[in-house]
Amino acid sequence: MTLTSQLVEPQRPRETSRPRTKLKPAVLGATGYAGQELIRLLSRHPGVAAPALLNRPGDDVQEDFAISSREMDWREMAENGVGLLFLATPHAVSRKLVPEALTRGLRVIDLSGAWRLKQPAHRAVYEFKDDDPAVAEECTTRAIYGLPELHRDAIAGADLVANPGCYATSVILALAPLLKAGYVDLARGIISDSKSGVTGAGKALTERTQFVSVADNLSAYSLFTHRHVGEIAEQLAIESPDLTFTPHLLPVPRGILSTIYLRLHRRSTIDAMEKCFRDFYAREPWVRIYAAGGLPEIRFSLQTNYCDIGFRLAEDGLRLIVISCLDNLLKGAAGQAVQNMNLMYGWDEKEGLL
Repeated sequence: MTLTSQLVEPQRPRETSRPRTKLKPAVLGATGYAGQELIRLLSRHPGVAAPALLNRPGDDVQEDFAISSREMDWREMAENGVGLLFLATPHAVSRKLVPEALTRGLRVIDLSGAWRLKQPAHRAVYEFKDDDPAVAEECTTRAIYGLPELHRDAIAGADLVANPGCYATSVILALAPLLKAGYVDLARGIISDSKSGVTGAGKALTERTQFVSVADNLSAYSLFTHRHVGEIAEQLAIESPDLTFTPHLLPVPRGILSTIYLRLHRRSTIDAMEKCFRDFYAREPWVRIYAAGGLPEIRFSLQTNYCDIGFRLAEDGLRLIVISCLDNLLKGAAGQAVQNMNLMYGWDEKEGLL
């Protein structure tokens, strides 16, 4: 039996500005940094009832986050009117739980990387071992990549939204306008030096994320092997070798700054570059384009759902550097998840995020 034949069609929002009753969500993964941010945002959202916390901040959670579909109390969630499930869980956990959630008529926003990638070659980096590969493939097909600036209409009707990665969001939003306009000389390659605060590495303590390793330090990691490379390549419709992506760990709690180097096919001007960005994001409430010469900094986007983008063009009109900044726990995780929820239920995209 295929997943499609088992699915219960989730209830779609009525064509009104606000539902008659508040949406009841559930959150699994409330112990993590992104999960805690998500709870904070949902608790103040005017269209949302208090979320059901399937594990709470401070709860002891085993290192491998061992939970199976059978251990989830699906019946209790149904009895409490839960319609939307947020998963702020490790990738393998989301991979196990999502098929069952969909068969029970729940809509899902998954903050892990379990369902972001369509191409098997890119997905191989996760080494998923699916109980039912056919069902997993069907979920992969129906999952919508949750970057509203690229997929707003599809997100609105989705029952499974794969929330983007934080690094990936910063790089994709910086490059999408230029690639669509045909400016980028891919034969010369794109280089992205991306730097993240320590919360981007997750809550589990490792030698790399201990204070003595992070403080007064800056380090690179996962050279040529980072999982976000395939994600960026798929969304920008480029080949993985076209992008050299190097992540770095900053000695700060949160925030991402991506410095992206590229060459243009033809000489351009500052005005043309600024117009390219402003036209592409003219109706986007959560992307801020800096005036020519202005450059974003991590501190300006912290505690917000904004992605800030600025650039400099060399005097030769061919070399372009783009700077992209965001808060990895908000626009890079929980804030973007709430933005996606707003789209799925027909609410203002800024609801609960200002």
